[in-house]
Amino acid sequence: MTTERNKLDNPVWFSLNETHKDKAIVFEDVQFYQPDYCPFGGFTVMDETANALKQYSNSISNFYIVGNLPKFNNSLLLNKELVCNQMVLDTTIVMDTDEEIVALQSEHQKELFELVNLVQPGYFKNKTSELGQYYGIFKNDMLVAVTGERMKMDTFTEVSAVVTHPEYTGQGLAKRLVSHTANQIFLQNKIPYLHVAETNTGAIHLYEKLGFVTRRKISFWNFIKAE
Repeated sequence: MTTERNKLDNPVWFSLNETHKDKAIVFEDVQFYQPDYCPFGGFTVMDETANALKQYSNSISNFYIVGNLPKFNNSLLLNKELVCNQMVLDTTIVMDTDEEIVALQSEHQKELFELVNLVQPGYFKNKTSELGQYYGIFKNDMLVAVTGERMKMDTFTEVSAVVTHPEYTGQGLAKRLVSHTANQIFLQNKIPYLHVAETNTGAIHLYEKLGFVTRRKISFWNFIKAE
């Protein structure tokens, strides 16, 4: 029996089975986000993956499978394995203030897209901002830091796009935005979780100080279409 917490072992699959089911493309026993939203897929049956990955690659030539390594054929190349700490927060975060934080709207979409792809290129697509609420901090009318919600299940919401413009790092902006985003998720009666590269020790330390606890290692397998 799959418990609610065990669903985090396969976050893409259960997000597309639950809150984000209207964003799903399904090939046999593999589910993918529609490419304009997120380049992620997840599966439950290993034997069904090779053909499904090939079909998805006709829509997007660079994507990730989250969780176990799937079977794939020579139409694809395994480009890299990104090993992440999957971290979960169980209590709200005490904040000094969140008065600078703005709930981003459609008129901010272009600035949001450009900032995230400046710092973390490749993950944030044209419609990623529609998966959840994103929050930002502005300095001199310029969006300089963001954080928001990406994958969503009935019980869990992923904190994602923790991004600060290179000229504004070291000011505690990420700490404030992650805290605010996590607390807003709790207000929705959901539990915040996130993924951070295991090599990003600075970010892991920050999340631990905020109360996040590493639940497990989880791999993001990056596939590209073969030439």
